[in-house]
Amino acid sequence: MKKRRVVILGSTGSIGTSALKVAADLPERMEVVGLAANSSIDALEAQVRETNVTEVAVYNEAKAEELQKRLGADVTVHAGAEGLVALATLAGADMVLVSIVGVAGLQPTMAAIEEGKDIAIASKEILVMAGEAVMATAKEKGVTLLPVDSEHNAIFQCLNGQPADREVSRLILTASGGPFRELPAEQLPAVTLERALKHPTWDMGRKITIDSATLFNKALEMIEARWLFEVEMDRVDVVVHKQSIIHSMVEFIDGSVIAQLSHSDMCFPIQYAVTWPERVSNSLKPLNFADLGRLDFESPRTEDFPALNLARAAAAGGGTLPAVLNAANEVAVDAFCRKEIRFDQIWRSVEKTMAQHQVVRSPDIAACIAADAWAREEAKRHLHS
Repeated sequence: MKKRRVVILGSTGSIGTSALKVAADLPERMEVVGLAANSSIDALEAQVRETNVTEVAVYNEAKAEELQKRLGADVTVHAGAEGLVALATLAGADMVLVSIVGVAGLQPTMAAIEEGKDIAIASKEILVMAGEAVMATAKEKGVTLLPVDSEHNAIFQCLNGQPADREVSRLILTASGGPFRELPAEQLPAVTLERALKHPTWDMGRKITIDSATLFNKALEMIEARWLFEVEMDRVDVVVHKQSIIHSMVEFIDGSVIAQLSHSDMCFPIQYAVTWPERVSNSLKPLNFADLGRLDFESPRTEDFPALNLARAAAAGGGTLPAVLNAANEVAVDAFCRKEIRFDQIWRSVEKTMAQHQVVRSPDIAACIAADAWAREEAKRHLHS
């Protein structure tokens, strides 16, 4: 029975807090040895006192200094981007759970891989931005990337940890459809921020909740699946499943389909990533199929919600284009959250930024970061023009 010593990057977010629940539920299988947050030092301080960790990191350097004063000399508080890397490469850790939103998670993830630490990855942006380089380095170092996103974890379970080889015809990601699944297309421009933040199934952060409303969350997941499971993009599909009970499926060449089902609780995929290749009993609520009654499916409305088509275009363009899609979307979502643009302008902004990009083929990490920076400036330029 293997016990994982885990660093959690993004411990105060929804994934991080769920991971701490798993650690409390399974102390014989998971020990938390490091915690990192962006700037939420009140929540981070409470986590430190609860877990007794002695190594933490805060991305906001001023907040890191304040937390160090609160915690005293018994706890080391690392600061800034270098602090995240220091925590990700902590000598006593054998796994790093990455749940940092956006580009900030890329460098600590690569540093952890270089040190030979397994990665439980919940930050889809990392593989969207730099999937080719990340996966190549992981193979070189013999590092396992274990998906924590419920959809990718479900596919990993359906494949039983094996490659998506010639026997697999499709990876089918499920999508809740978000709060506007049935909203007429002509009403989308009038969608307010407040309505977009009311997700029907999951309790998540602001950025990912907006992405779920636009289906950009699923677009990013398509690209992530392409790299995680080393499949061509035409073997990655999406179906809308409003109950969010089936988290994803694998279709095989003989027509058989294997699905993974559970309640909508991130503790399930986090636990599987930590205990893999074993399964361990826990206190989580099992499914009661009689209570479920029915499961519904429908095709995504790609004409009204074009994010999935943009993902396919980014994957087809290859190179740095997925990084541009991701960065342009972050800028557009931020503008929508500031109430500077309409809901439907998020897709248009991303498409326009992608169209202006000169793709770099087989990019290294530096090229991916440069493309990310270019896309942010380009998106801001045309949004403000």
